[in-house]
Amino acid sequence: MTAVDPASISTTKTRADEAAKARRLARINKLDGWLRALGLPFVAPILRMAAGDPPKQHLKDIWRLLGVPVLAVAIFVTLWAQLAPMVQTSLGAIPGPKEVLVQAVNLHQDARAEQAKEAEFYARQAEKNAVLVEGGKAEEVKTRAYTGKPTYYQQIWTSIQTVFFGFLIATAVAVPLGIVSGLSPTANAAINPLVQIFKPVSPLAWLPIVTMVISAVYVGGDGSMSKSFLISAVTVTLCSLWPTLINTALGVASIDKDLVSVSRVLKLGPWKKITRLVLPSALPLIFTGLRLSLGVGWMVLIAAEMLAQNPGLGKFVWDEFQNGSSDSLARIMVAVLTIGIIGFLLDRVMYALQSAFTFSNNR
Repeated sequence: MTAVDPASISTTKTRADEAAKARRLARINKLDGWLRALGLPFVAPILRMAAGDPPKQHLKDIWRLLGVPVLAVAIFVTLWAQLAPMVQTSLGAIPGPKEVLVQAVNLHQDARAEQAKEAEFYARQAEKNAVLVEGGKAEEVKTRAYTGKPTYYQQIWTSIQTVFFGFLIATAVAVPLGIVSGLSPTANAAINPLVQIFKPVSPLAWLPIVTMVISAVYVGGDGSMSKSFLISAVTVTLCSLWPTLINTALGVASIDKDLVSVSRVLKLGPWKKITRLVLPSALPLIFTGLRLSLGVGWMVLIAAEMLAQNPGLGKFVWDEFQNGSSDSLARIMVAVLTIGIIGFLLDRVMYALQSAFTFSNNR
């Protein structure tokens, strides 16, 4: 019987371990692009260290990608806590982080309490209708919607729905116009002056016009979109379509001339030319425009909701300002932080979609 060499077994095991480590690192490298797109670039160095990579360089990356931002936020919160009490307003001192956190908890508790009231209302209604049906009075059964005040979470959801509705309308208008403008110098000459005139217009200037137009043509009723929702969404559309239009036109106009020549040789029709050549080549700039448009739309929305009284975050801020209670400033600051966090998340979502549908170094 042949003796097994322990050194050979050890070498084979070492090679197998190295191959397994290489596979783990390859998977981590592939995941790294998505983590960056989601705003989590510090996760990849941690995973590489866990996979057995030397920690020296990765510790530097973790400090730069995670430690420095956390330290910056900690310094900001500390300065905020120290300086806020020094600023006095008609409603008292500017609230610090502790007061803002307390009001965030209160808003959550208020939302839970309102949800309980709504559930109780519908339970009582269902019980009353069941009694009527059992008594042979089915014709007297009535179903009423709960009319309590919207919770903070419902106001957040209303704002998100409004901004996406306006953003989708803007996209549906801006992308085709951008493609036409990028393909045709004549169309570009016609569209560009309008873009330059209307692009700088503030939402506060658009809002009265939009309000009058929507009020004149509005025929909504129960179950349809409210007038305030439409006013806010159309205002978002008018202010957010320009970045997408400009970037789409630029992306289409920048297509490699050789590709255009190939399309002529292949005698591609207009539709095939746009779907197979124009859009794939221009997608990176189109997505850049979409990210900018969504960011602009989210900023515009808050002002639009304030004046249109759409029951979203803008109306919440306005109501708290009008309320003038001792807790109003802290609640407004909760809303400000909420708006900022949601804006960041929306940008990350658009960046992730850009990474999914375009070729880049992050893939």
